[in-house]
Amino acid sequence: MRMEASPYHFLVRPAALSRGSVTVDVTNVLRQAIVTLALRPGQSIDKTAICEQLGVSRFPVSEALARLQGEGLVDIAPQRGSAVSLVRIADVREYMLIRKGLESEALRVLIGKHNGEVIAALHANMAAQREAAARDDAETFHEVDVEFHDIIFRSMRFTRIKGIIDSARANLDRARRLIITPRRLALTIAEHKAIFDGILAQNRDQATMAIRAHIDAVMVELFAFARDNPALFADGDSLDADSDSFPFG
Repeated sequence: MRMEASPYHFLVRPAALSRGSVTVDVTNVLRQAIVTLALRPGQSIDKTAICEQLGVSRFPVSEALARLQGEGLVDIAPQRGSAVSLVRIADVREYMLIRKGLESEALRVLIGKHNGEVIAALHANMAAQREAAARDDAETFHEVDVEFHDIIFRSMRFTRIKGIIDSARANLDRARRLIITPRRLALTIAEHKAIFDGILAQNRDQATMAIRAHIDAVMVELFAFARDNPALFADGDSLDADSDSFPFG
């Protein structure tokens, strides 16, 4: 008799589940599936099937979903069950505004010091971006893209600022993955190069204008995608023709 494939076959059971880490491990597995869009926005969640796939009891799965609800990744409705939360454009817009300001200041700090180690890391990262794009490897490109910005942030050596960025990254990463296309990969490389050129030229204005233009461009594409695919967004229907500009300059 042929066994029916699990609807959660993409969830990989952690290699070593210990009593004290089961909830954490299950939370990490589910978060990764949501952020990478293996679990799509709006998709219902079958706790029993997840338990069977991961080989765990219902308690750690329920606890994991509660934690992910706190991160804005899961919706839990009494009598109706759980579902992957829809992406909120308003939240992404606010987070990107925070990044816009923080990364602009991070670039000013970096250019003032001209840290050779950071420059070398950015050189290597740009090469990795081109290699991933050439392979049309969207997942690797996304990881390298995130690292590009992290290199800039680390130059500030402010752990609290890094914490603010990381705390909201999951929902932003979901939104950005929705618009990954070969065209967006090529544009991102060009936009990152403009930022890097400003760093190499020791030109604060050039670099900060480039980072702000990059963030604006991503948001414009995301707004356009949300208007075309409103079902994936909690507030997709609220976007109109005037929503393709990213406010605050």
